Amino acid sequence: MERITWDQFFMAQSHLLALRSTCTRLAVGAIVVRDNRVIAGGYNGSISGDEHCIDEGCYVVDNHCVRTIHAEMNALLQCAKYGTPTNEATVYVTHFPCLPCTKSLIQAGIRRIFYANDYKNNEYAQQLLERAGVDVVHVPFDERKIDFLQDDKLKLYVELLNALRAEGASAETLSSYEQRVKQLFAQQVSV
Repeated sequence: MERITWDQFFMAQSHLLALRSTCTRLAVGAIVVRDNRVIAGGYNGSISGDEHCIDEGCYVVDNHCVRTIHAEMNALLQCAKYGTPTNEATVYVTHFPCLPCTKSLIQAGIRRIFYANDYKNNEYAQQLLERAGVDVVHVPFDERKIDFLQDDKLKLYVELLNALRAEGASAETLSSYEQRVKQLFAQQVSV
């Protein structure tokens, strides 16, 4: 098994946090890190004790859900709540921060932002980050790296391909399925 880098490790954690999101429009997770230690994490969702979008639907005003607190803000607010300084820290986030989150991250003293996915990257946010001297790094993240059942799934697909072959499936049909399995698992499938 290949050991993942620190950046991949923290990016994986941001993706795991995104699974807690209660937003039906986009699941986002964010981790605040200092000295290779997580100091806070957040995901986008409603304020504590309020209704969630997954239960009540989004509360959209001007094409934006006002019920939701963004992942980056939740992480920064967790630091504020527990008195954890964010100056000189790093943020790992599943998606490029929106303009309000960008401004908050800069004001909180965040020095580095690692993000996995482009998402409506705001030109002014990018300018502000550059002017503030915040390092912004796009880290492509392969979610398959955190699929703990990947080996079992691959074995099942290979068994199914072999069963199709035994039943007399055409080479064209088998080839199509084999290509899709290779794409899913980013490796050669030998059957």
